[in-house]
Amino acid sequence: MADMMSILSASYKSAGLNVPSHTPYVAVDPALYEGSWTGKYPDGKTFEIGVSNVNGFRAKVAYKSGTTVKYQDVLIKDNAFRVGDTKFTLTGYGQALVKNVVTDPASGSTFLDQAYAKRTK
Repeated sequence: MADMMSILSASYKSAGLNVPSHTPYVAVDPALYEGSWTGKYPDGKTFEIGVSNVNGFRAKVAYKSGTTVKYQDVLIKDNAFRVGDTKFTLTGYGQALVKNVVTDPASGSTFLDQAYAKRTK
């Protein structure tokens, strides 16, 4: 019984690491986000993120990497937004950090790919 309690305790502690943001959604400057962003993951795969129609804190985003293509309406909060399993965080003017959760189809294990993106247009 003690082992089960320690497992539950560890799970609750690790779940607490992802503290949700309590900041409100606020309008962002479209000039900081709109455009085409490109980068390359450490394994050499390239990606492109197109951000358009930024209005207030909403935007339309297209993510392309290899055969993966995702289109989504997003909400921008704390300089970041998510497209599926990919998180885009603005780090400076024309620079962003992109984190992508990848699932290995053979083993089912997941890993985090991260790379920096630069705005090209």
